[in-house]
Formats: sequence, structure tokens, C-alpha cells
Amino acid sequence: MNDTPGIFHLLATDGNARAGLLYTAHGPVETPIFMPVGTVGSVKAIAPDDLEAIGAQIILGNTYHLYLRPGDELIARRGGLHEFNAWRKPILTDSGGFQVFSLEGLRKITEDGVEFRSHLDGSKHFFSPENVISIQRNLNSDIMMQLDQCIGFGAGHDDARKAAELSARWARRCREAYPAGTAGNLLFGIVQGEAFPDLREMSARALMDIGFEGYAIGGLAVGEPKHIMLRCLRQLHPILPGEKPRYLMGVGTPLDILHGIEEGVDMFDCVLPTRNARNGTLYTSRGKINIKRKEFAENDGPLDPECDCYTCRTFSRAYLRHLYVSGEILSFRLNSLHNLTYFLNMVKGARKAIMEGRYTEYKARYEAMYPEEDPLFEEPEGQRGTNIFHASAGA
Repeated sequence: MNDTPGIFHLLATDGNARAGLLYTAHGPVETPIFMPVGTVGSVKAIAPDDLEAIGAQIILGNTYHLYLRPGDELIARRGGLHEFNAWRKPILTDSGGFQVFSLEGLRKITEDGVEFRSHLDGSKHFFSPENVISIQRNLNSDIMMQLDQCIGFGAGHDDARKAAELSARWARRCREAYPAGTAGNLLFGIVQGEAFPDLREMSARALMDIGFEGYAIGGLAVGEPKHIMLRCLRQLHPILPGEKPRYLMGVGTPLDILHGIEEGVDMFDCVLPTRNARNGTLYTSRGKINIKRKEFAENDGPLDPECDCYTCRTFSRAYLRHLYVSGEILSFRLNSLHNLTYFLNMVKGARKAIMEGRYTEYKARYEAMYPEEDPLFEEPEGQRGTNIFHASAGA
């Protein structure tokens, strides 16, 4: 089997759900996969040996944040991000496009790129497609993302079209700055187009004409109803090349991920498991619980009797509650260890179910645990399974 970085082997399918193997310069990644988020080079409250112990295969860093602090050139002088943070497995870096998008009032978008002010000190900076590639090469991430213009849900068709077209032009400039076949890093294009089917298809086909090692689906989980997100994925499944990995950016809850897998997505990331862990919300085989509740004050049972993580093997719910209400830093680590284990085990189980042809049954178990979070719950009757996002392209 060819293990050249950038090669993606599709090993099994079950409906649209896929199990594959993506090769990178720092090792293979089994898909579907959840990627813990280490925005500034660190997954919050979690050390690299913790990540190894719970089976993480790839983590994220963020170009915007690492460029501002400590600086990509400083990291390059220390051998790249893998050496700097002592994580020897694959790393994906976001281009910073979403972070710049969120700085409304502090940024100006032109054909050349994005001028923005740092959220740290107000200093002025500029991202172009070319220097975003340069920054990511300094970081030496295994998977780099193109610079794109993310646009929020509710934008009109004309604004969404302009953003998708600009993102496609920037994608070509990113590819020219890092030509296909260059050894080392992989480059993914990002499909934009808000919730308009014609724009999503236009964006996907423009990226495919350029050619990338993988294709991300961006501009979702930015306020749109979840059933619209799933219709977008359903539409893109037959359009995007089957021999390339697909990455749904910034998603999401357990059911978001499992429904995304069902629609052919291979890679996911989200801050939800670690952020919720720091807020006391924990995922278990019996659904979500909030560990700060008084009912757990004298509960000597494990957090989740079906989980084999260090937290569940070692500590009682009573102790975990004590740590949380006492404001102990250890609470962040133990809760995050468990939630990340839960998400990683979930996608590992999904992969096994796909290989065995029982994915629908596997997903149904989680739907029963989280009925209030089902992304199809809010889909209007009569529109289920369709590709209608807005009533019309000009809506």
C-alpha cells in the first residue's frame, strides 16, 4: 500500500460513510477522525503524553494565533511546531481565515488579502494567500489550509457569491505558492458558498479544477440550523472527489459528527469537548451530565462505567465534583481527558462499524442518548432528505 504523504486509501464504505487511511509526513491518520484543538500549540489542560494515551492521532494549531504569539519565525527556528510543542504525530493548521472573519470591525478584505488588527495589542497586520502558506510552512504543519473568506449564515446570495469567488481566487494563489507534488506538507482547499446549493457546487468545482490533497467544507457551524448543514454535506458528497479526504471544519457535537460521517465526511475538529469539560459538562455512555450538580456530592461510582480513560478508572464522581466546585486546575485536566477520550472512542467505533457494515445501527445508539441534540430534529416536515437550503438562490 502506497504510504506517500497525501495518499488517501478508501478502505470501506457503508452507504456514504467512509473508512480510510490518510498518509502524512508524520504518520498515518485513520478516518473518520476527530482532531483535538490546540489553537496556540497546546490542547488546553492536556499534555502530549495525555494525547498519546487516549489515542489522538492528529491535533490542530491555528495560523492566526501562532503568527501573533509567539511568532511563526520563532517556531521555525526551533524546528517547527512538532519540535516546539513535543507532539510528534500529524498537525493540521487552520489558515486563520475564520479568526479574521470573527474580527469584524478590526479587518478589511481586499483582492490582495486581509488587513486586520491584532486582538492582543491592536497592531496592524496583513494576511495574503501567499504569506499564510509561508507562515504554515514555518510551522511545518502536515496539513495546511488555504486562506478563505468565511461569511456568516444569513448573507444574501450576491455577498455569498463574491466571498466564494474570492476564496477560489485565493485558493489558486495558495496552490501556486505551494505547487502540487511539493514534498512535505499537504494543502487543502475550502469549499464556501453559505447555504446556497449553486454556490457550494460552484466553489467545489473551482477547487477541484485547481487540485488539492484534500477538501474542507467551511462556512458552517456559524449560526445556520443544523439540518441545513447536513443538506450541504449531502449535496457535496457526490461532487467532491471520492479519492480525497473531506474535512468539516469546526464541528461539533457527537450527533453532528456522526451525521457528518453518515454524509461522507472523514475529518472533524471542535473545541466543544475541552470547553465543555472546563464548564463541568461531561459526555458519558448514558448521555451528558454536569458534574457540578449536588446530586454527585456523595456518588462513589465512576464518571462513566463503560469508559477506560484515566479519569474513569481512578476517580469517583464525588471527587470530580469536589475538584470542580473547588476551582482546582486538576478538574480541567481530568474532565478534558475524559471528554476527549469519549470523542476519540466514538469515531474509532464509527470506523469499526463502517468496516463491518453496521453504521446505521451504531449511530442510532447515540441518537437515543442525545435526542435533544439530533441535527435532524428541527428539519421541517416535507423537506427531509432534500437539497433545499434557501427557498431560492436569491433568497
